[in-house]
Amino acid sequence: MSGGPRGFIVAAARSGAGKTVIALGLMRALARRGHVVQTFKCGPDYIDPAFHGVAAGKPSFNLDTWSMAPPTLAGLVQRHAADLVVVEGVMGLFDGVASVGQTARGATADLAALTGWPIVLVLDVSGQAETAAAVATGLARYRDDITVAGIILNRVASPRHLATIAPSLEREGLKLFGAIATNNRFALPERHLGLVQAVEMADVPQRLDVLADTVEASLDLPAIEAAARPATLPAAGSTAGLSPPGQRIALAQDRAFTFMYPHLLESWRMAGAEIVPFSPLADEAPDASADAVWLPGGYPELHAGTLAAANRFMDGLRAHAARSVPIHGECGGYMVLGQGLEDAGGVHHAMAGLLRLESSFAKRRLHLGYRRAKLLADNVLGNAGTEIAGHEFHYASIQSVGDEPLVDCRDATGGAVAEAGARRRSVSGTFFHAIDRWQT
Repeated sequence: MSGGPRGFIVAAARSGAGKTVIALGLMRALARRGHVVQTFKCGPDYIDPAFHGVAAGKPSFNLDTWSMAPPTLAGLVQRHAADLVVVEGVMGLFDGVASVGQTARGATADLAALTGWPIVLVLDVSGQAETAAAVATGLARYRDDITVAGIILNRVASPRHLATIAPSLEREGLKLFGAIATNNRFALPERHLGLVQAVEMADVPQRLDVLADTVEASLDLPAIEAAARPATLPAAGSTAGLSPPGQRIALAQDRAFTFMYPHLLESWRMAGAEIVPFSPLADEAPDASADAVWLPGGYPELHAGTLAAANRFMDGLRAHAARSVPIHGECGGYMVLGQGLEDAGGVHHAMAGLLRLESSFAKRRLHLGYRRAKLLADNVLGNAGTEIAGHEFHYASIQSVGDEPLVDCRDATGGAVAEAGARRRSVSGTFFHAIDRWQT
């Protein structure tokens, strides 16, 4: 696709540099100026795109070059063209996995090279002076298939601090889009998987307006707008992503179950499926007429007591299972389908008991990374032998599992991953979240 939507990618040298809040401020400020802004998130993330959606007033989508096939990526960009595209990068600009996935290695720079969108580089300059210019120069020249359009300096201590950096950037031919002072108001609350979810913060619009006000006062917005370039992706062609798990899909959706990739819901609807949301926290049962039930990930560990006492919800799940309706859970949803969940305080909560899984948060252990999983049996994800690209990120531990494995799971290097999901009759679950069918 030549001449696709104009856009740019907000990237940084590392995680924690302020990339998310500055990207949100830019999205909000540009939308307030009358632009139709389409937002994307580079990589596998559920939390940041929810904030993007509030900032720009329309849903945000993930663009992941490791797990998504080229037609999936191109289709998302093509379907969601707008006046201006703003993409939030992931980790540091060149940080991806060692091995190429379906399209590339998952780095922000890979997406920039693929789309032709230039980089707006955020640098945290706290504790640095001219060295910051050296870092910016290295990042701008490290790969010749991407373009760094300009620099935003973050956490600048004073005008004097700025004066130790700006001349060096000019000398190296790097445009300075502006500087943002150190400000504790320019932050969002966090928890163990990232930012506190947008759905849990009633004052999100006001917080985003503060970010936008700061961006408008501190940065050269017209110059940033002018730096945007058209996408250069090839035509989308046909895509063979994940098929809908049913015609009428009951989808758990509330504060405990929010981690659902928007592109999957979009593709299911495009295939003619109907999505019927329900809230387990409100003790709602999945729709009785649904021919599939999907429990996404989220934070069931924070609401385990409420879920354990949600009898209508649990009985509804069991009734669907008794009728052999396909039920699938991802990460948090998988744990809820199990026999029990131990919360961070060591309290055990009985869950649905549809799988022989016992999980625990009492001893935190990080599980993180891309997954390439081959299905060992037919289920809602596809036929036996189908390979699924996904991602796993949680702190739970498996205490026991007693069902048949669902997948042969590998990491991004091809190394074996012990966690193989589980299946029992029509019920299945995995700790990884499915993103796309493996098409290469």
